[in-house]
Amino acid sequence: MPANGGVLAIAASLSGIPYVYGGSTPAGFDCSGFTSYIFAKVGISLPRTAAGQQAAATPVSNPQPGDLVFFGYPAYHVGIYAGNGMMYDSPRTGLSSGLRAIWSSSATYGRP
Repeated sequence: MPANGGVLAIAASLSGIPYVYGGSTPAGFDCSGFTSYIFAKVGISLPRTAAGQQAAATPVSNPQPGDLVFFGYPAYHVGIYAGNGMMYDSPRTGLSSGLRAIWSSSATYGRP
């Protein structure tokens, strides 16, 4: 995916933004609002929900930085793989967007 460096740079630049349920702007993001906003900046349109993004992505078993990380099926959470077991995401109320460890060994990956 040619956009992965740009995607990670944008994700890093948007770290520290508070989680807002239904949020899809730098005023506040939920998980899929965060990923869809970032990918839109590099010209890739993603569905608005984690499950929609999972359905639209091509599953990959050997993820590369910039791929999407999904939790659950259908997905209830999505982030952007950063490499080395880390991802950028907007996790939940009370936390902010940023880089954190992938907490589940059953996470799946997809390429937009």
